This record gives sequence, structure tokens and C-alpha cells, in this order.
Amino acid sequence: MTTPSRSALRSRGKGLDLEERARRLVQLARERRRALVLTHDNPDPDAISSALALGHILREKAGVESTLAYGGLVGRAENRALIRVLKLPFVGMHRVALSDYDLVCMVDTQPEARNHSLPDDRFPDVIIDHHPERPTSRRAAVAEVGGVYGATATILATYLRVLGVEPTREVATALFYGIKADTRDLGRETMPADVDAYVWLFPYTDKEALARIEHPRLPPEYFRLFHRALERAVVHGNVVWADLGTIYSPDMVAEVAERHVFLEGIKWSLALATYDDYLFLSLRTHDRRMNAGRLIRDVVAEYGGSAGGHGQMAGARLPIADMSEEEIARLKEELRHRFLREWGVENCEPVPMLEYGLEPGER
Repeated sequence: MTTPSRSALRSRGKGLDLEERARRLVQLARERRRALVLTHDNPDPDAISSALALGHILREKAGVESTLAYGGLVGRAENRALIRVLKLPFVGMHRVALSDYDLVCMVDTQPEARNHSLPDDRFPDVIIDHHPERPTSRRAAVAEVGGVYGATATILATYLRVLGVEPTREVATALFYGIKADTRDLGRETMPADVDAYVWLFPYTDKEALARIEHPRLPPEYFRLFHRALERAVVHGNVVWADLGTIYSPDMVAEVAERHVFLEGIKWSLALATYDDYLFLSLRTHDRRMNAGRLIRDVVAEYGGSAGGHGQMAGARLPIADMSEEEIARLKEELRHRFLREWGVENCEPVPMLEYGLEPGER
């Protein structure tokens, strides 16, 4: 078990450093009987792997068994493959009775983010999240939030190391993929601690399982959705805007936004779609001068719901259950104008994405 680099142990300002907070977590858990570890709704690999690793730590160091739970659904093919291939014991939050747990932990999100299914009247005891710190998170008995990490999985890998807990093959494989996915193969908002954890985890991973997770079979709906995304996407200057209508899985909004930002000449990509009673938005950027998380929070603040993220990726979820189709259409149009104005492209002629880059005579 190697020692993490100093960057991985850097403290958030004054007070305890990471190693001391990790030991406080174990001490707290030893005083409890049963733990709930909750991810954000519609969890991604970073959230899934972080919950799995935290449950492993609680069992190995405190003898406490955990229930790993999430709200919403696991919709993206790679995320479903992660749970299926590694046989991870996750349950939907609708099957959880909170009264059964005297230790509640939250990973890859924070109470104020409001993108989770923990009731307002139950504040978590433990919060571990690499996103910027929200003020109320400081109330938790253990709050490992913010800091110099590109993924929450990096924090949990560092906890494993400082506590001397050997990862199982499933835990290591999940954490490795969580870091890989959230940092886009160490190419997006990657910190030294991420590289350190990535290299440390690799020998423990199941390489065959990783290949099956990264290259899963895709349902027909996936290809129909991307066909629709290509047809509906519009380019405004250096921005791609894609209204996907109603979709089969909310996390496909992020996948479309992620794919479109790779279009040559594009700095910003935003995709939005409705699912159940919400309008989901996902934002990606190559512009390092801007902060996607701050921008999306500022734009959607007056509409309620939840929003969050960091430098190059962010998302939001707005309630639309009580809105008519006309009101939803107006909301989308308002959001489009607000974002285009923020990006300074409101006067750019819109071009269908499938015609982008063509000469006028070729369109």
C-alpha cells in the first residue's frame, strides 16, 4: 500500500487534513450500526464507484454494513454495464427506509445541490464530493468537499490508501473507471491527485471487465436518440444547442452534450430534454476562461430546481410538472436566449448542425 502524494492530502484551508478526516470517518462509523451511502440521482461512474468504495471502507475499518442507493435511474449503457459486469449491490432509493439507518453518507453531491433523493429533514452525517463546497455541507460530521480533485473517486482512492485498506478488484475497477470517465481519460480538469490515484489503482483492476464496461452493447433507442440529436442541433457561432425533446434516459442529455462539444470550431455545447416531470440541461465547454458550473447556476437560478458542476462540465434539472406544453416551449426559448447572450452569440446566424461547415451552395 503506497503513500499518496502531498497534493492528494492537501487540506481545504484551515483545520484537519484529508488523512485526519478519513480517520474521523472511521471513528464516527464505529459508533453506528448501519449505513446508507447515497449518490446523486441518475448516478454516473464517479458517483457509483465512490459509493462502492465508501461502503468497502466502512465494512473493513468499522465493521459497518452499508446499503448503496441512488434516486432516478441508471440509464446510460456504460453506467448500466458498470453495475452489471461488476455485480454491484445498488438499490433504488424508493426501496430504502431511512429509519433503518443511523449513519447517512452522501457522495458526489451535496445537500444544497438538490440533485439527490435525500429528504430535506434528514441531513447527511458524511459528505464526500469533489465539486465546490456548498455552505451547508460544513454542518456534516465529516465533510470532504471541494479540494484539488477532478473526481470524487480520487478522494475515495486516497481514503483507501491513507487508511491502509486494500481495494477489492471490483472496487479498484470501479474507481479507476470513475476517474477515467469524469476526467475524460485524464484530459479534463485533471489534478495531480487524479493521476496519482489512477496509476495506483491500475494494477488492482480487472482489465477484461473494464473493456466490457467501456464498450457495452447499445439499445436501439440510443441510435434513434443520436439521430434526432444530429437533426435538431443548431450551431450559433461557436456554440451547439440541441433540444432533444422527450428522451428515454435523463443521463443521455450529458452524453449528447459531451459528443457535440468535439465539433470543430465549437467552444460550448448545451443539450436539453424532458424526462418525467423535469427539464434536464447539460453543458460542456473547452473555454478555460469560463466556469460552466457557475454559468448554469446563474442562468437557471430564477427557475428553481437544481444546478451544479465545475469548470468544463455542468448540469441542471428544472421542474415542469405543472407546466403546459406551451409554457415548456417558452421556458426553453427563454433559456436559449439567456445562454446565447451569456456566450455573446445571440446575433450569430443559426445553422443546422448537419449543414455546419458546408459552403452556401452545398446546403
